[in-house]
Amino acid sequence: MTTTPLEPAIAASGLRKSYGDHVVLDGIDLSVAEGTIFSLLGPNGAGKTTTVQILSTLITADGGTARIAGHDLSTDPDGVRAAIGVTGQFSAVDGLLTGRENLLLMADLHHLARREGGRRASELLERFDLVDAARKPASTYSGGMRRRLDLAMTLVGSPRIIFLDEPTAGLDPRSRRAMWQVIRELVAGGVTIFLTTQYLEEADELADRIALLDHGRLVAEGTAAELKKLVPGGHIRLRFAHATALEAAAGAIGEVVRDDDALTLQVPSDGGVRSLRALLDRLDAASVEVDELSVHTPDLDDVFLALTGRTDPSADPSADTGTDTGTDPGTDAAAGTASDPAKESVR
Repeated sequence: MTTTPLEPAIAASGLRKSYGDHVVLDGIDLSVAEGTIFSLLGPNGAGKTTTVQILSTLITADGGTARIAGHDLSTDPDGVRAAIGVTGQFSAVDGLLTGRENLLLMADLHHLARREGGRRASELLERFDLVDAARKPASTYSGGMRRRLDLAMTLVGSPRIIFLDEPTAGLDPRSRRAMWQVIRELVAGGVTIFLTTQYLEEADELADRIALLDHGRLVAEGTAAELKKLVPGGHIRLRFAHATALEAAAGAIGEVVRDDDALTLQVPSDGGVRSLRALLDRLDAASVEVDELSVHTPDLDDVFLALTGRTDPSADPSADTGTDTGTDPGTDAAAGTASDPAKESVR
């Protein structure tokens, strides 16, 4: 008996978007499996926010096709909106309302009955550790609390797919890690997360798959481990108890970088299990004992630099704005604001 493969939660082909002569997206293809975290990584101006806005129906693409939760983006945008939630770069929290009032407002927008809306608000306040602050104006909340409330508002409608556009920009390390835990819990419950970020550590920590976007094109895609293998520089470091073992190992292995003072050898390697096993077999055949072994692989910083020619985007002083440069100021810059009716419609 054969089974039909599950349709991806998000499937896009040949997405294009330009503003005048400026090409923002140049025919990108995406496939995101259900119940996973997919991270779109890239420098400022790469097209990350534009991608989210297209897939969440906030703006239209100039070309290409996409299906979100089984709904065609161009012919059934209402079906897409019913299945998704969006937490944008800029908080949509109303600072004049309390945390509970913000959630009740979202419940009204989702046409929940009053009792159901109240129950849902209480549940989310508890889940996001906001019970003590529930009756305080949101303007008094810390940055981390406002982002948790913002995400809680997105969850009022129980979306199957959530777009998180720079969700931890500007947060302190503790608040960022708290948000990471919330994201993991959502995925454990079956939600699909489409995450854009400029924090390489965040993508490495959370994502099942990562796509690197640069100048509107996807330049690489894979797991964090797969992407790291694209960059040279991985090696295995061996340390020995005495010079005799070091000498014997160097003779058995061949191509190494040796440090006689530290009694270490550095062996080029992709860090994979197969290459590690082959190295240990050669040492065993030469009857050489290793005192200490460590595997060093390039990190996502190395990948980012090698594939885009730029440094870590989170080091850019303008990185926390999250705005894709060169896009229409009437769409990209405004789409995340609380006053944007289009954003509210997809929550």
